[in-house]
Amino acid sequence: MDVMTVTVLAAKVCPKAPPGAVGPTNEITSYVLWGVIILFGLAIIIGIGAVVAGRIFGMSHASKVGVISLVVVFVAAIAYLVLPGMLNGILGKGCI
Repeated sequence: MDVMTVTVLAAKVCPKAPPGAVGPTNEITSYVLWGVIILFGLAIIIGIGAVVAGRIFGMSHASKVGVISLVVVFVAAIAYLVLPGMLNGILGKGCI
């Protein structure tokens, strides 16, 4: 193998956003992150409302669904915090 071929094979290629795309990409990402956080909050409020309404009106199924929805929201919130770190650890910085 030629020395130049070995040098080319050893070089890492890291993906980069095109010029001018970083600002809009960060803005869209921040909107999505805040939207997900708001949805988590709404789901918690609705789950608590289902539990309270189920207890007040004697609807045990509504209470059960409310408790299950609260558990699902908390599991999803934990996954929302843990999974990006796991993917970053597995995939690294994305350089080939």
